[in-house]
This record gives sequence, C-alpha cells and structure tokens, in this order.
Amino acid sequence: MKTIATHTLGCKLNFAETSDLVHQFTDAGWKVVDFNDKADLYVINTCTVTAIAEKKCRNAIRQAIAANPKALVAVIGCFAQNATAEIRKIKGVDIVLGNDQKHNLLYYVNRRLSSDSDASQPAIDNNQQPEPKSFHLSFSRTDRTRTFFKVQDGCDYFCTYCAIPFARGRSRSASITETVTMAREIAATGTKEVVLTGVNTGTFGIHHKESFFDLLKALDLVDGIERYRISSIEPNLLTDEIIDFVASSRHFLPHFHIPLQAGSDKVLHLMHRRYDTTFYADLLHKIKKAMPDACIAADIMVGFNGETDEEFAKALAYVDSLPISYLHVFTFSERPNTAVLKMDERIDIHLRRQHSRQMHELSEQKKKNFYRQQTGQVRPVLWESDIKDNMMYGFTDNYIRVRRPYDESLVNTITHHQLKRFFDKEEVFE
Repeated sequence: MKTIATHTLGCKLNFAETSDLVHQFTDAGWKVVDFNDKADLYVINTCTVTAIAEKKCRNAIRQAIAANPKALVAVIGCFAQNATAEIRKIKGVDIVLGNDQKHNLLYYVNRRLSSDSDASQPAIDNNQQPEPKSFHLSFSRTDRTRTFFKVQDGCDYFCTYCAIPFARGRSRSASITETVTMAREIAATGTKEVVLTGVNTGTFGIHHKESFFDLLKALDLVDGIERYRISSIEPNLLTDEIIDFVASSRHFLPHFHIPLQAGSDKVLHLMHRRYDTTFYADLLHKIKKAMPDACIAADIMVGFNGETDEEFAKALAYVDSLPISYLHVFTFSERPNTAVLKMDERIDIHLRRQHSRQMHELSEQKKKNFYRQQTGQVRPVLWESDIKDNMMYGFTDNYIRVRRPYDESLVNTITHHQLKRFFDKEEVFE
C-alpha cells in the first residue's frame, strides 16, 4: 500500500482542499501517514500571502525531500501558482500544480508513476491565472466535529498589497443548489459544525445572479448541521440583512471575522480598501447591538506604506476603541506583481516589527477582556475529541474555549455550560 503525507500552509480554504485531496487518495487505496514519517508521496499545499508564508513553504519542501529522497514530492496551491519557475528548479520536486489543477493531483501522480513518465523533469500544470469559471467544491474530513466548507474561490478586489487574486483568480462559486447538496453530504457524516470558507466569501454567487445572503438562508434549512460559522467576510459585504439574519438564525453563530487591515483612513485609501474607519466602526456597533455577546475577530496589517509613527498611533487608538474580541496581526511584506511596489512612503522593517509587537499586545488585552466579560454566562459548547491531562475541550457559540473532565459520551455533542473560571495563561474557561 502506498503512503501519502500532506502539509498545508495558509488559510482554512487550503485545509478544506487538502482534506478533499486526501479523501481522493484514500479512496484509491493510499494510506495517510504523518508528514514527519517516511512516505511515498509528500504533498505541500502552499500559501503566498506573506514572505514568511513562502519561507515556510520552501522549508516544508526541503523537509519532504530529506525525509525520503525517493518519494514523489508535489507542490500545489498559491505559491506554486505564483512561483512556478522558482519551484521547478528545486531538485527533488516532481509535480507542480497551480490552483486550477491541484484537485487533479491523483491523475498527475498516477501518470508520474507510470512506466512511460519522464522522471527527469517535474510535471507542471499551471495556467498563468486560474480560469474564471473553474470551481471545485470541497470540505475537510479529518474532524467529525467541525469541517471547513469551501463555498467560494478567487477575488476581484485587487487590494494594492495582495497577491491572492493572481494566485486564485477571479471570484467564482458553485450555485446555491450545488452548494446545499454538498452541505447535505456533510450533514450525513455526522459533523455538527460547518465553517464557510472562501477567498472573498461575500461575493458568492455573483456569476449565477445569486447572493451570499441567499446561500445563508438555504444552508440554515439543511437538516443535521447544528452550527455554521462564517470564516471571513469583507466589511462592505456584511450587510444589515445578514447581521439581522444571523441574530435570529437557527444555526448561524454570533461569531464574525471581519478584515480591517488598517486603522487609519490614509492607509486604507492607499490599500484600495472599500470602506473607511467610520464605516467599519459603525458596522461593529451594529453587530454588538444585535448580538451583545458576539465574538468579532479582525485581520490587521502593520507596516504598510505610509504608516508612520503618527498614523500607527491613530490606528492603535482606533482599534482599542472598537468592540473587537481579538486580532490576527500581520506584518506587511511586499508581494510580487502588486501595486504597492510602485508606491512611495515605505516603512523600515524594524519599525514594522515594533508596530507588530504593539498591536499583538493590544490583541491579547482585548481577547482576555472579552473572555472575562463572559464569566458566569451559560453558553452552548460543542465538545471535541482531543484529550489533554484527562480534560476535553470545546468552543461556545461565540468562540470561547472551554474545558471539562473528559467524558467520551459528550464528544461531538452540544451541552450548555456555565463559564465559571477563566485561566489567563491557557486562555480557557472551566
């Protein structure tokens, strides 16, 4: 029996796609092993969102080649899409697939293993840019408690810092009917929670004259799925009707991930974002008015062009004023082919790192404050199978991590739990 090992970098979308690939291979008789083990095939599903992400991709490729020099090594995804020429020069890489073709990996592996394959050159299939109508629904299958469900791909926004539209192509999705059919397939697995993922999820359906809001309403009616989370949605696409719907929904949870990217109007303008700080603040206050206990996460980038100490001080004060529960902080790094390369006012890397540390500290403060505000509440918790020191863990509807003594009968069930005691160091309630 041949063995496959995978390593996934980047977003939840990548994890959904990797899991779908693994399912194809196991159906074909392959056995899954850990990436640190010796395997016949190593698959690295890559990310290109930052220079650090690309560095991790290169390290993973080297790790795979060192683990078994005789194995096939396949590099797929966003970094493979944007840096094909660089990857093909790495001795030991056998297959390089961009985002259009990575779901056909099994075909390329079988062709590579055939006797007439030329093993001296890597098999490469990478369109200059993914086809605008090419879309492959997928969901992760490694955890029966929660799944990441890919409902959209690509982006039409072309923010000045972002290389993802070049790697993923234009926005596209399946129809609502096709998406709901796969949601029913997910429900049949016994999975209780579905996280809707995409590159620009809120643009779902634009080519079908459908909307993301219509999708949410249709998914809410699928029997067997207890919970939905929206992994990320652009501020300008999170409409009042979506907020009101989630507030009254049977299954959609009070948990939002809303990219901010910058806390000053000057920098937002330079980024070509489609909102300003006033719009963003008003949006968050609308959510909190409708759902006072909602968890709101935000992406924010520090060190972008024009973010002087003065602009960063404004951003820090602005973020501190918002009802944000926690942040995902990124240090800006220039991406090839992006418009920012033609812009002035670059920020020194040491200042970028200093700003990053400060924003991380603010995020930790806001997360702990949000957790403490929930003390004493009784909230529904979906319990997972992970065990540590005879304790089991789960998340509330508003994404607070909780633990209790392990009870196998509670795995993949939802119970109401009072949040009695918060442990700062572990960031968990009992």
